Amino acid sequence: MVERVPMSKTGHARLKDELDRLQGKERIEVIRSIEVALGHGDLKENAEYHAAKERQGHIEGRILELKDKLGRSEVIDCTKVDTERVVFGTKVTVVDLNSDEEVTYWLVGGDESDVKEGSISVMSPWGRALIGKEEGDEVVVQTPKGVLNLEIVEIKAGDIP
Repeated sequence: MVERVPMSKTGHARLKDELDRLQGKERIEVIRSIEVALGHGDLKENAEYHAAKERQGHIEGRILELKDKLGRSEVIDCTKVDTERVVFGTKVTVVDLNSDEEVTYWLVGGDESDVKEGSISVMSPWGRALIGKEEGDEVVVQTPKGVLNLEIVEIKAGDIP
């Protein structure tokens, strides 16, 4: 049985764009680099050749990884998710009960998460603690910096930026 990978429309589009870039531009550039390095002669001591081959390996590995994830992806329209509870694709605003600091995050898949951009993985400690909770619920989150006591202030649906 194939394990599905939940993904927002935005996240799916980003991975598809990366795949297109790797298969097109970057794959061609690295092949050209290898050809140029081959023209320099002795491959045993040709650092340029070895670096290009290593880069080619990384590109081909990432292409295979992206094809796999996109092939198993279950694209979720985050504008239509249920907002009664915290689920994949919801935008959740919480307040830290100790500091009164309010933060808002989108709950997304691991490949889409970027805390600096306001999205966290549903598999992160925060994500796991928030999933299934409702507005007004208090949540305890164990983080590397210690325990946080949060209250869910708002749950929304919408397009992930």
